[in-house]
Amino acid sequence: MSLKNWVKILSIILSCQIVLGDNTPLAAQEKDANPNQLNNIPPEILDSSPVLQRWLKKIPNVLEDIRHDPSFRTRLRWGFSLFPSADDAAGINLGVEDIFLGRTGLTLSLDYQAAFNGDRTNVGTNLHYFLFPLGNYVNFAPLVGYRYVQSNQFSSDGVNIGARLMLALSRSGAADISLAQSFVSPGNRDEVGITKLSVGYAITHHLRLSTDLEQQNSREEKDNRVGINLEWLW
Repeated sequence: MSLKNWVKILSIILSCQIVLGDNTPLAAQEKDANPNQLNNIPPEILDSSPVLQRWLKKIPNVLEDIRHDPSFRTRLRWGFSLFPSADDAAGINLGVEDIFLGRTGLTLSLDYQAAFNGDRTNVGTNLHYFLFPLGNYVNFAPLVGYRYVQSNQFSSDGVNIGARLMLALSRSGAADISLAQSFVSPGNRDEVGITKLSVGYAITHHLRLSTDLEQQNSREEKDNRVGINLEWLW
């Protein structure tokens, strides 16, 4: 792009008052900005810029976009699990994390874990409601769902209730830490407490490596699991 075209774009942005040093309130800037001022942009620049095309239709509320665009992304997970409490049995770990339900604070997650020798199975789904705007680096969500847990001869299933803390270290979903505590069939004799710590780090724009540590406690069994996973970011 030529220097002349860059100067044209800069002058248009300045005319729309999108300047960091401007003391005019954001709402006033949006009200006063005139999208027609962008019509002077050369067609070849406009055709190659989805951002400018969006601004021609409506001046966006940038602050609101930052607050509500999620700081973490939906992840499709395939993984290998090791169950130290079950004689180091190996197994699989599959799941989808944080399917966003519109632009609300609701997300849906599903997961399945099983040992190849049949000693361990854990499958369920959770609905999370994040209390802070999804653009926050730190967020907290109550969770509710259903889960089936089997360990050797012991099994339990029922409502799964708990909470989850999300630390988004990068707004692009490149790195985050998640800590969850939940209880399957709470208050019953077969109640199971599950604590899970997950850490993920992206190696490409769409692919991440993650690991999770899980402790599962009941009156009958105390189990643990370590998972190493590949995650596809949506």
